[in-house]
Amino acid sequence: MAFDYPETFRPDIGEAHRAYWNKLKSPGNWWRPAQRIAIAAASREAIDCDLCRQRRAALSPESVQGVHHNQQDLSATAVDVVHRIVTDQTRISAAYIEANESDGLSKPAYVELVGVVVAVLSIDEFHRAMGLSLESLPAPGPGEPDGYLPGQAVSGTGFIPMIPADGASGKEVDLWPADRTANVLRALSLVPDAVRSWLALSDAQYLSMQGMGNFDQPEGRCLNRMQIELIAGRVSAMNECFY
Repeated sequence: MAFDYPETFRPDIGEAHRAYWNKLKSPGNWWRPAQRIAIAAASREAIDCDLCRQRRAALSPESVQGVHHNQQDLSATAVDVVHRIVTDQTRISAAYIEANESDGLSKPAYVELVGVVVAVLSIDEFHRAMGLSLESLPAPGPGEPDGYLPGQAVSGTGFIPMIPADGASGKEVDLWPADRTANVLRALSLVPDAVRSWLALSDAQYLSMQGMGNFDQPEGRCLNRMQIELIAGRVSAMNECFY
């Protein structure tokens, strides 16, 4: 069974990881199952990419030319985006996203790609932290993307359109409680399923949206809220998180 963790691990962590693997092998709104698996595989290849290492050390990533370490059936644009998200995300700009759109990577497809990369990376980092081997990627399932777009998404806050804080209605009513959200969640809302997948992982690996209001001892956790936030803050600092 995938994610067959030791009994000392909370069972909801394995359940969340298995559920995401099932999502990963299914069609998204903009990528076919095989492409979603390829995006996940490319995110793992980025860790050992020489070009990414050179770009990371350069004053400007655009000043370093070369070819990414890549064995996936993805466009060069998609591979570059995956690698940039993993290795140099703090220098992604609106101009970079616009240029990629001109090269055929639409903003909705970009958002879905980001959702896959951050979800797989968070699961993989859990394994690395626990000293576990990475889980094998699933075989792609059947189906085609449906091109769904939420009608409420608007431009103006970030680099891509997002659903407004008070716009989680209709098919998106489950994304967050009325008027209670954060830009870090809204950032993926052009592809609502990416938000749902991220929230499900966050519930297990960090805290649920409802749990954010509990500043004491979260139920079923061995760490109290202060300890959780100390670790979260340190990880965010190490990752150069914008927030």
